[in-house]
Amino acid sequence: MNEADLKFAVVALSAMFFVIDPIANVPVYLTITSSFGEDQRKRVAARGAFAAWVLLCVFAAAGGLIFQAFGISLGAFKIAGGLMLLLMSIDMMRAQPSRTRTSTEEQDESREREDIAIFPLATPMLAGPGAIATVMVLMSRAAWHPVATISVFTAVTVTCAVSWLLMRSAAHAERWLPKTLLRALERIMGLLLAAVAVEFVAGGVHDMIRLYGG
Repeated sequence: MNEADLKFAVVALSAMFFVIDPIANVPVYLTITSSFGEDQRKRVAARGAFAAWVLLCVFAAAGGLIFQAFGISLGAFKIAGGLMLLLMSIDMMRAQPSRTRTSTEEQDESREREDIAIFPLATPMLAGPGAIATVMVLMSRAAWHPVATISVFTAVTVTCAVSWLLMRSAAHAERWLPKTLLRALERIMGLLLAAVAVEFVAGGVHDMIRLYGG
């Protein structure tokens, strides 16, 4: 692995981790599973994380076909994805729940559902619009280069695995993660995610200029 591949792998992992934000999902997960027993919580966490992994991998593999089917240019999608990530990062820096990930109405509805692993846990909490846009943009940059492609799928796998582990031990994690620490970590992740968003937008503008400006 050369230096360029290593840099891309770091960007891919950090982008996926910041946009999914497994740590910030812990209190939300505890809220929507408040009526569940410990064993049921563990099963829901495993199914939700696996479903999110499958969904993100499908969009990563089929991103090019989706672009072709809807006639969307890569530059336009980079700009749209970057703007969405920027909105999420602003909410994170303000320590506010992002409605692009999940809304209060969806959380309230989920408390009445027996199976919440797919909705709203897998999507939109874990594999929401921001995460889907991110993985598709990363795959477009990887251009199916073997090392870069493996880096994207590894980033998705690692992030979903961390999400599963944190949710699996959510009740314990909430005790040793004070709210002040969670807020501080969320603001730091929001700042880093904003930088990733700006890079996506800048790359999209460059692609659009090259496409339409000759």
